[in-house]
Amino acid sequence: DGKPVSNALTDAELNTLIKEFKKVDLEEIPSLKAPTEKRFHDGAAMANIKITYQEKVYESQTFDNGHPPEKIAKLVNKVNSFAKR
Repeated sequence: DGKPVSNALTDAELNTLIKEFKKVDLEEIPSLKAPTEKRFHDGAAMANIKITYQEKVYESQTFDNGHPPEKIAKLVNKVNSFAKR
């Protein structure tokens, strides 16, 4: 439905998220290529990730939901795991 979802994280969950976040090269996010293209023919929902950090926005290109670019996959999957609770 496109509405923002808010979830409180435990300290352990937050630390895990921060750990994955620190592994990502933010400047590289906009140029990462999606590993699959099912979204081009309605074979998968489109997804992307948008990160605002230190007043700068980093947004990925669209990718197939569930199949993010490898370099951000762990971060995206961790964020998604919190949203599914």
